[in-house]
Amino acid sequence: MVEPEPTLQSQVAAVAAPNGRNLNGRNLNGRNLNGTALGALVSVNLSGATAADSVDDTMRSVWLEGSVFHGFSGEREVSGMDFLGAQFVGNLADGQKVDLRVDAIEPATGDSGDIWSYRVSFFDAAEGTWKPACPAADGSALDAIPVSGTWNYREGVAGGGARLEDPTLFTFACEGAAIAKCIHFGYRPWATTADGRSLADHHQACTRMVRADYCGDGTSHTKDGNWVNLYDALGVQQDTEAWLMEAEWTTDGARCVSSSTRSTEPVSCPNMPELSGCGQQGHFRTGTLLMSEVPPATGP
Repeated sequence: MVEPEPTLQSQVAAVAAPNGRNLNGRNLNGRNLNGTALGALVSVNLSGATAADSVDDTMRSVWLEGSVFHGFSGEREVSGMDFLGAQFVGNLADGQKVDLRVDAIEPATGDSGDIWSYRVSFFDAAEGTWKPACPAADGSALDAIPVSGTWNYREGVAGGGARLEDPTLFTFACEGAAIAKCIHFGYRPWATTADGRSLADHHQACTRMVRADYCGDGTSHTKDGNWVNLYDALGVQQDTEAWLMEAEWTTDGARCVSSSTRSTEPVSCPNMPELSGCGQQGHFRTGTLLMSEVPPATGP
């Protein structure tokens, strides 16, 4: 189980899993797509990274394999733990740059297989100090997962909430917000199924679902703290609850919405296609990636 967050791009709450159910079945939803102390950090450059031992030692050809960094420092190939202390350049929404530093690295273990976690800080030039890039509510540092590509953080506009492919940029996904949550739910965007199908689209559909971004315009319609049960046709998440059908999800938002939702108001999306029989399993064969359910108490 994971704790919800207050608002998009605000501080994120710490991940908590007291009953171990956060990787399958029902989960608490939240409204954050990603969360940082900067709020307006929209992407991080793969180019221009510097090694820990010298800020003048610019790495060459840095890239991500899953959530693991690789590159060259001088003539030496580096990867994984070699990036402890490395610095990156982040991009803010207003076009300014900010220095980011990797302060700790937790390699993947056990069931988390290929998910590496990083403790990241940013340099506050005004105060001359390094501060957590992913702060918890108490100001302590949360981990982040590096994910290739970026997201559009705008709300209420075409393209809001969309994932943007860019091989030169990546995102530090703060724990507790939707991008990282969906990775922990099993939708690792760099991974593939046994038959070679990419999970990138399922991950993006999951970020829409977690935030109840029904209209696919970046606007969250969720009430924090509501339970939601999600499942797919791949077996990554299975239907474990006899709850009320809420919606079907694609990368662009909800494909259909029932009368039982997490929204405080009736859902009305001008461009939502007409799809009868919301929740029919056959819709997995015609474009639906995820389905979500809500507890009976959430319904009308």
